[in-house]
Amino acid sequence: MSAPAAEADGDGDLAPAGLPHEPGLGQARVDHLVVLGLVEPGARVLDIGCGDGSLLALLRDRRGVDGRGIELSRGGVNACLTRGLAVIQGDADTDLAAYPDHAFDYVILSQTIQATREPKVVLEQLLRIGRHAIVSFPNFGHWRVRTELLLRGRMPVTDILPDAWYETPNIHHCTIRDFVGLCRLVGARIERASALDAAGNPMRFALPWWVWNLAGAQGVFLLRRG
Repeated sequence: MSAPAAEADGDGDLAPAGLPHEPGLGQARVDHLVVLGLVEPGARVLDIGCGDGSLLALLRDRRGVDGRGIELSRGGVNACLTRGLAVIQGDADTDLAAYPDHAFDYVILSQTIQATREPKVVLEQLLRIGRHAIVSFPNFGHWRVRTELLLRGRMPVTDILPDAWYETPNIHHCTIRDFVGLCRLVGARIERASALDAAGNPMRFALPWWVWNLAGAQGVFLLRRG
């Protein structure tokens, strides 16, 4: 990664994390590609809320990681096992305390923190279990979300937030700036970060947090204990 490390303090500029330039990645989700670019080859990885295992399989196939996963849904666990992944059924809110300190090089929480009951506790557990934590989430501060609330007075439904308010699993919506504040609160250092626009493309320039907060539809952060 060529982007410089960044502090979690203040609203200064932050150079975005880039995408890996490797052949055969055209079908992968862009947020997964950003994560792929943050993980070192051969690392020990725990993917929490790993869904159907697509990210964990990508890391296994492209980085040769020693990967493990936790997934709440039985259907997701079965899909992961079909891919040959070592995944168990579990809950991020209750099961992380069983893992020892620094058990993994990277602990990943992809598009899940907003669906946990206690995001602060979960983030603290990620930083305890892993030498690094990678967290991605939809940005509730995006301009389309703000416009929907301002002009229509309704909870937004977008490509990144596709469910109606009465069906969504998301119970703790946050913005990129909210997440930066949480990192500061728990003593996490932001080493890399990327904001993805509504089309899923990384914002490629070093910009103040408030610009990312307005224009970024998703955030992807690489963290470690400060």
